[in-house]
Amino acid sequence: MNHRWADLAAFVAVADHLSFQRAAAERGVTRSALSHAVKGLEQDLGVRLLNRNTRSVSLTEAGRLLHARLKPAFGDVAQAIEEVNRFRDTPAGTIRITVPRPVGLAVMGPVIARLVRENPGLAIEVSSDDALVDIVAAGFDAGIRFGERLQQGMIATRIPLPMRFAVVAAPSYFDDRPRPERPADLHGHRCIRYRFPSGATFPWEFEKDGETVTVAVDGPVIVDDQELIGEAALAGAGLAFAFEDRVRSHLASGALVRCLEDWTPRFDDVFLYYPHRAYMPAGLRALIDILKDPRRQDPRGP
Repeated sequence: MNHRWADLAAFVAVADHLSFQRAAAERGVTRSALSHAVKGLEQDLGVRLLNRNTRSVSLTEAGRLLHARLKPAFGDVAQAIEEVNRFRDTPAGTIRITVPRPVGLAVMGPVIARLVRENPGLAIEVSSDDALVDIVAAGFDAGIRFGERLQQGMIATRIPLPMRFAVVAAPSYFDDRPRPERPADLHGHRCIRYRFPSGATFPWEFEKDGETVTVAVDGPVIVDDQELIGEAALAGAGLAFAFEDRVRSHLASGALVRCLEDWTPRFDDVFLYYPHRAYMPAGLRALIDILKDPRRQDPRGP
């Protein structure tokens, strides 16, 4: 039988107080509304639950049995709702996000450290994946991607994570060939290409003085791992188009040299995206706050 939740709650309130007046005051409704709800429940059940007159209220045997079973159930429901409220008001539970490997390697470590330090009740699960993931189907709360690869229908928030590419090669690679001076010169070079999980190859994009150039490079090496790009370049396999953060130490040591630096400006089209703006978990709000404030990314604090 399908009994309305409100009628059951009304009966429990009256049975708790053995008073329609006190139960009505507790629930913020009128005495007549409670009386109507209890009468409706008795009619549905075909059983009298309360004995009442103008002065007092008492439980029938059926009423005592129903109250004994409903009271702990309503307590469990109230506790469950209170536990869910933690996700709204205080960062708690686990948030799951998917990020491209370069972003994960370059920035997520400090962000994660800050997030869990400031929110002891919160856990975070990070999946590094260069594929464009359906975050709803995969069970993620949010994702981080570059602007041109955002999933359709998502709410997107720009995050200040300026990044930059670098065209690099081992010094030995230039023993028998000149360094490229302009992006068009890349057509005469062996280039190490990166393939996305979708099968598409990553385009080499450049910009200088308002001019944007995209080059479809060629070369004998194609990899599907960002780390392998740098390793192949170190071994002299060709020119690599790598994230500056991943090769900075090799440039400093001289193991790699840089080309076309004036054609590789910083870009900041990095976005965190998620399915809904309403009812955002407090943990996700905390993550966005840290990502949007570069001063807070240092795990040691401001």
